[in-house]
Amino acid sequence: MSFTLLPGTRAPVRVWTDPATIEDQAAQQLRNIGTLPWVDGVAVMPDVHYGKGATVGSVIAMRQALAPAAVGVDIGCGMSAVRTNLVDADLPDDLGKLRRAIESTIPVGFNAHDDPVNPHRVHGLPTAGWDAFWAGFRTLTADVGGLETRATRQMGSLGGGNHFIEVCVEQGGPEAGRVWLMLHSGSRNIGKELAERHIAVARTLPHNASLPDRDLAVFVADTPEMDAYRRDLTWAQQYAARNRAVMLALLCRVLREAVPQVRYDEPISCHHNYVAAETYGGVELLVTRKGAIRAGRGELGIIPGSMGTGSYIVRGLGNDDAYNSASHGAGRRMSRAKAKKTFTVKDLKEQTTGVECRKDAGVVDEIPGAYKDLGTVIAEQADLVEVVAHLKQVVCVKG
Repeated sequence: MSFTLLPGTRAPVRVWTDPATIEDQAAQQLRNIGTLPWVDGVAVMPDVHYGKGATVGSVIAMRQALAPAAVGVDIGCGMSAVRTNLVDADLPDDLGKLRRAIESTIPVGFNAHDDPVNPHRVHGLPTAGWDAFWAGFRTLTADVGGLETRATRQMGSLGGGNHFIEVCVEQGGPEAGRVWLMLHSGSRNIGKELAERHIAVARTLPHNASLPDRDLAVFVADTPEMDAYRRDLTWAQQYAARNRAVMLALLCRVLREAVPQVRYDEPISCHHNYVAAETYGGVELLVTRKGAIRAGRGELGIIPGSMGTGSYIVRGLGNDDAYNSASHGAGRRMSRAKAKKTFTVKDLKEQTTGVECRKDAGVVDEIPGAYKDLGTVIAEQADLVEVVAHLKQVVCVKG
C-alpha cells in the first residue's frame, strides 16, 4: 500500500497502515509530533504503537533539532542475522541442549559476563577499534563514570523484554530449509542511563516549556546540550552494534561446537532505534527511527515477528516519502500488562508449538498473540521493502 496522510498536523505525517487501526494514544502522539516547529515530516510504519514520548514504529525527520525521547532509552537497539551452509536436517536432534548451550554462553536478562569479553579471543569477531571505543567511554558527557565496569561486562549480553536469540529455518523458495542465526538487542544499561540523563536535561530547557508533551523535549543545533547528546548518542549506537557483533560471534561458536561443518555468510545488521543525518530534497535532516529500520534501495534489513511466528529478511526499495525506512517488526497489539491478563502459560505453549523456548509465566507478555500479524505488516509496506527470505524459528532464547 502507499501512505495515507494523518489529518490535523502542521508537518506531513504519512501512515503506512489503516489510520483507523492506530490506537488513540498513539494517534495523538503522532499529531503532537507533527505540530513541532522543527519537524520536516513523519513516516508511520505498519507496526506503529504507543510509546513513551514518540510512537514506536515512527520515523521523525527534524531540521536542526533532536528529541531524545523519540530515540528511546535503548539507543541503537537492532538486529543481526547470518545465513549458514546448514539445512534443518543438520541441526542436533536435541534442540533443548543447543538452547542451554546458548544460554550458558551469552548472558540473558540482568546477567552479565563475569569478566569483560576479550574480542581478540572470540573467533570471527573483528578486532579493530576496540581500544579507541572503550577510551571513548571516558569522554562521555553524561555522568556515568561509575558504570564503566558494568558496561564492559554487559558487552556481549542479551538483556530481557523483547530481546531474543534464535536459530531459524528458511521457509519456501530455492533455499527452503537453510539455517539462519538471528538476534535482537541494544546498548544495554549504559544506553538506558545515557538516554535518561539527556532526556532529563532536555525537559529543563526554556524552548521546551510549551510543548504538547514534555517527553517531546528537543535539543536544538549549535548548543552545548545538543553537542553533548549527539556525542553520547553516537558512542551508545556503537556500543549496541558491537554488543550484537560479540553475541553473534559467540552464537556462531556455539553452533560450530554442535555442528563442526557449519560455515557462515556475511552477517546482516541494522539498528532500529537510532539517529542518522540524511539529506532529502537537498535539505540535511536528522532522521530518528524509533522502531524502524533504514531501507535505502538495495539495503538488506531484518523484520522480526514474535517468538512463534518467524521473521523476514528484506531488501529496501528506497522510498523517500518514508525517509528510506521500513518497520522494525510486527509491533505490539496490546501492552505487556494486558497480555499477562489475557493469556496463560497454556496459551503460550500452544502458540509456540514446535519452538524450543521458555514456556513459563515470565515470558507470557511476549506471546505471539500480543503482537500484530506479521504477514499483514509486511504486505502494508510493499512499496518500502521486498521480501528476500521468510524465516521460522526452531530455537528461541529470551531474557
